[in-house]
Amino acid sequence: MHIAIIGAGVSGLLSALELVEQGCQISIFDQQQVGKAASWAGGGILSPMYPWRYPRAVNELAQFAKTLYQEWNHKLQPVSAIDFQIHETGMLIFDEEDFEIGLDYKDRYQEPMQYAEYLQREQLEQINPLISDQFKHAIYFPEIANIRNPRLLQSIEQYLKQHPNVQFYQHTEIEHLDIENDQIKSIKSKSGQNYYADQFIIATGAWSAKWAEQLELSIPIQPVQGQMMLFKTPPNWLPTMCMNKVMYLIPRMDGHIVCGSSVAHVGFNTEPTVQTKQDILTACFEMVPELVNFPIEKQWAGLRPGSPDGVPYIGKMPNLNNVWANFGHYRNGLCMGPASARLLRQLMLNEKTIVNPQAYATDRLKQYLSAV
Repeated sequence: MHIAIIGAGVSGLLSALELVEQGCQISIFDQQQVGKAASWAGGGILSPMYPWRYPRAVNELAQFAKTLYQEWNHKLQPVSAIDFQIHETGMLIFDEEDFEIGLDYKDRYQEPMQYAEYLQREQLEQINPLISDQFKHAIYFPEIANIRNPRLLQSIEQYLKQHPNVQFYQHTEIEHLDIENDQIKSIKSKSGQNYYADQFIIATGAWSAKWAEQLELSIPIQPVQGQMMLFKTPPNWLPTMCMNKVMYLIPRMDGHIVCGSSVAHVGFNTEPTVQTKQDILTACFEMVPELVNFPIEKQWAGLRPGSPDGVPYIGKMPNLNNVWANFGHYRNGLCMGPASARLLRQLMLNEKTIVNPQAYATDRLKQYLSAV
């Protein structure tokens, strides 16, 4: 079976991995370079931030993130020579209003990744002595890890590029879907080239609404900008991830610390702003005051695929026999990515599914069409 995947972010790449391992022939198209949009720009926390704030469907997929990435890293690293750097730092959350609900979530769902402990100041200092004196307590999630997403994307790209059943088409913007008899016959690039396949996957992230008119659906995906910064400290300087008021610090193994993140509805604009930079810095220095002593290496912004409730669309598109969706992950594309791709593969190949697929069904797109 020949499958064309439109979109080479983490959703498209992981979908390609899942399907090529089952003997499928894969063509991957991207309007830019592989993995250079939201997937590259994200922080890589392998859990939704404050999981209790999300629908159950988000956490159902996210709970598999660390174990599936560990499996893929073990398989891909010997070929790609790139380690994902899954960093098991745990996370401290300082939002007092979330303590009780976070601990209750842990007890209710018993997810290994969301095991949590309440810490008083003395315990907090033992786990992370760099935390500001103003924080007298926290909840600690020792099992939450982060992944170095640029390395993840590079490893998958290298693995797929050496695979005989994979063909990449970078800087190839797909503009038209040739629909005939309830299926896509071919896809056409902006330059006028036609490409043929048996099945087609739309994994175009923040750009997914562009297909609405051709598919005769309302696709409620909007770009949501998030700004980030990168500090450089000595290796292993910050022992844990930290979170407060939706701002976070994510330590990498080599001492880089990712800081973010903002939310702005500014269309497809990826220009960082001075004010947002200051807001992020203020929040980060409030958590770890000594961070002020280290240099900022980079500042950037990415575009998340904003969806109404953060629950992605995964499965066969309505009214079409050979078109599939894997988009709309909003802030959790990296942590939902592995299970989303596995679910899509299982649906396409009629296998037993990793989770109940109903919550992600694309018939929700029809509902939005009728509401317009």
